[in-house]
Amino acid sequence: MKTLLTMTGAAALSLGTAGMAQADCGEVSMTEMNWASAAVVTHVSKFIMETGYGCSVTAVPSSTTPALVSVAETGTPDIVSELWINGAPAYEEMQAAGTITTSADVLSDGGVEGWWVPQYMVDEKPELATLEGVLANVDTLGGLFHTCPEGWACKNTNFELTRNFGLIDAGFELFQHGSGETLATSIAAAFENQEPWFGYYWAPTAVLGKYPMVSVELGEYNDEVFKCAADADCDTQGLSSWPVGPVKTVVTTDFASREPEAAALMENVSFTNAQMGEILAWKEENGASNEEAAVFFITNYSDVWSGWVNEDAKAKLSVLIK
Repeated sequence: MKTLLTMTGAAALSLGTAGMAQADCGEVSMTEMNWASAAVVTHVSKFIMETGYGCSVTAVPSSTTPALVSVAETGTPDIVSELWINGAPAYEEMQAAGTITTSADVLSDGGVEGWWVPQYMVDEKPELATLEGVLANVDTLGGLFHTCPEGWACKNTNFELTRNFGLIDAGFELFQHGSGETLATSIAAAFENQEPWFGYYWAPTAVLGKYPMVSVELGEYNDEVFKCAADADCDTQGLSSWPVGPVKTVVTTDFASREPEAAALMENVSFTNAQMGEILAWKEENGASNEEAAVFFITNYSDVWSGWVNEDAKAKLSVLIK
């Protein structure tokens, strides 16, 4: 951590020189969304733009709907760093209108939701990675399906799909957690004691970055069935896996024309779920800030970010990690 803090200070001192070298890059505003992976994307991008490109970047606290409303009404912030477009109905309209431009799939394999079993259980019984194996091993899996707290959209979806997939008839009991924290803690406790666990979770998260889990194969995704399952007023008939959610970085068209070098960088910023999970797990284990997580990424993933940046930025960033 001391090394990271020293590097953060060195980066700050380098900004003046960087700004002189690339004076064309001016003020840039970027969302800092209120969930962990988005905050990491923002601070990694901010670090690179400031240190490598000489930009002056402001991170703007936000969430999906307020961010898009602000872009539509004021043209700011310049960059929405992590947008889960399945939960952003205004996205298509704003793109069609030319208000925003999609830069990249910032999570290259998308946002993932589903039903999971610990890797150590699948190592002993490979059939647990399949629905058929799950239904045949209720006792082995502890007889519980860990599901979402009240108020979460996934709560109703899990209720419907566990019934339709036959989990309830097979003997599973739905265990509804009171909070996201207790859901995460149940996974940690299972790993600590090498006990059974089966239930819902999502990635990228620190939990799945730290604890190796296997997603249970649920077959094909059916859009009509899944949307009905998510609707408390709809009587779901049929089966569906969970969809992979496209996760994008979008920029305003004004920013793309005003800051072409920084906009080109944002076209390249992309993380796999595995990479993001590792960063989030490190951040949580070390009680690190978003800024320190960004430095951790720059220090340990030079093979990734070096492919995002131009040669001048690469030289500036490389100085900091020697």
